[in-house]
Amino acid sequence: MAELKTKPTKASVTDFLQTIDESRRADCKALVRMMSEATGARPRMWGPSIIGFGDHEYKNAAGKASPWFIAGFSPRKRDLTLYLMTGIARYPSHLKKLGDHSTGKSCLYIKRLADVDVAVLKDLIATAVKDLRTPRHIE
Repeated sequence: MAELKTKPTKASVTDFLQTIDESRRADCKALVRMMSEATGARPRMWGPSIIGFGDHEYKNAAGKASPWFIAGFSPRKRDLTLYLMTGIARYPSHLKKLGDHSTGKSCLYIKRLADVDVAVLKDLIATAVKDLRTPRHIE
């Protein structure tokens, strides 16, 4: 299995945010606040374009562990891509109330915060972080 290419860097989150189109920068700053609050962690750059929060050990299907973040986002060209490591599908009640979005396995795609219910998004992020930190019970 190949090593993950995306890793934390020493690049400045503030400097990165200054490169974002002004119309999207406010949304990015709001996401930084939401994810910092939910994780209790400071933002840091992962690769050239992902802002991650906290530390998590990600295990792939083969069981290989790699360092990763608890939650993060990237202002991609088309969408704001939010990464929640618990997976998105496990939150159908949040998604139903969220507003205009699409999803991947662990990704939530939104065009801009104005398209979604921000209170629901905050709760979704906080719930996913809490779920990731809660030890799984073996039955």
